[in-house]
Amino acid sequence: MKKVLIITYYWPPAGGPGVQRWLKFVKYLRDFGIEPVVYIPDDPNYPLVDESFLNEVPEDIEIIKRSIFEPYKLASFLSKKDTKTISSGIIKQKDKQSFMQKLMLYIRGNFFIPDARKFWIKPSVKFLKSYLKSANIDTVITTGPPHSLHLIGLGLKRELQLQWIADFRDPWTQIGYQKELKLTKNSAKKHQRLEKEVLNSADKIITTSFTTKKEFASKTSKPIEVITNGFDSDFNEPSVISKLDENFSISHIGSLLSGRNPNSLWKVIAEISAENKDFRNVLKLKLYGAVSDEVVQSIKEAGLDKNLLLGGYIGHSEALIIQKSSQLLLLIEINSEETKGIIAGKLFEYLAAKRPILAIGPSEWDVAKIIEETNSGESFQYQEELALKEYILSSYQKYRENKLISDSKNIEDYHRKNLTKKLAELIKN
Repeated sequence: MKKVLIITYYWPPAGGPGVQRWLKFVKYLRDFGIEPVVYIPDDPNYPLVDESFLNEVPEDIEIIKRSIFEPYKLASFLSKKDTKTISSGIIKQKDKQSFMQKLMLYIRGNFFIPDARKFWIKPSVKFLKSYLKSANIDTVITTGPPHSLHLIGLGLKRELQLQWIADFRDPWTQIGYQKELKLTKNSAKKHQRLEKEVLNSADKIITTSFTTKKEFASKTSKPIEVITNGFDSDFNEPSVISKLDENFSISHIGSLLSGRNPNSLWKVIAEISAENKDFRNVLKLKLYGAVSDEVVQSIKEAGLDKNLLLGGYIGHSEALIIQKSSQLLLLIEINSEETKGIIAGKLFEYLAAKRPILAIGPSEWDVAKIIEETNSGESFQYQEELALKEYILSSYQKYRENKLISDSKNIEDYHRKNLTKKLAELIKN
């Protein structure tokens, strides 16, 4: 088999959606004639941990670990809570940030470029340069964020004759939180220069969204392929078979950052609750994962605190069960130009759960395109309160009649094995 080195920061026991993409690719690559070798940090500082993912790592896969210096470990001595939330991507609104939070964001943005994992670049290039020669591997894949890993690929490309594929799970300079990092003009220019260098040095580029492909195409002439995230076969397992909630549950699984706070949704739900006592009595808002204080406060101000369930972080296997049992699955994205290309990994598991999806996000959102093509729910912009209200009322009426279902189609295109086939073809050709 053709051997490929995959350089990734997130790997089991890391939790969250970032780890699943390459864990699943590694699971299926051998089916298409490619032997993966995985390079990961030995002692990482993961903001989320999910031990269940360890069970999915192929037993005989070669995994190389090298030590990494993590500034977040030092930062936690100043403020453990702030360090954990910032490293998870949760950034409070400017007017609600403490002095310590502002200081940590400034340091993170201007002293750690492109990110806090920058100290892994040089030792990794030095080690992998000799390893790749001895292992006879001529294809390297880097995946980011953290985008520091693309600089490892850049360093190896300069030193060796190899094929380098850069996989962008999120954009770089256009990522949603970039403008929250209090960057100086020089720091912003350095990010742009590094991004340009990576985009024009890699042999091939992968993005997870159509919008990011379009953005990168304006910055490089290198070939760009969209390979989205997807879902696996877990939903067919007996342990995932579950009954639908008796309540009219609207569930969100994953982080709800301060910017992902759909006040229009809370307003609409509050209006329906005030107009319909039965709706209010059976409504259950279920939020699992890291939820910002601003989101919780907005829900309480809308008078929905009695309908709110904060489930905290849950393991992947439990998340699958909740997705299958929920009446509606909620997907939220920040309302900005920069986020219209963000396709959350949870979308594809929502598709596989075959429960109706209620999505709220920016104009021309890539998610809206996928939801429409798969007939898996409805997507709304933040200001579409009337249409949003009509959809929730319609869904509630179907729920009362036991007719609330998802009549989705073509979702197999997003199965992890089919997506891995697409990746394998890119590697070989």
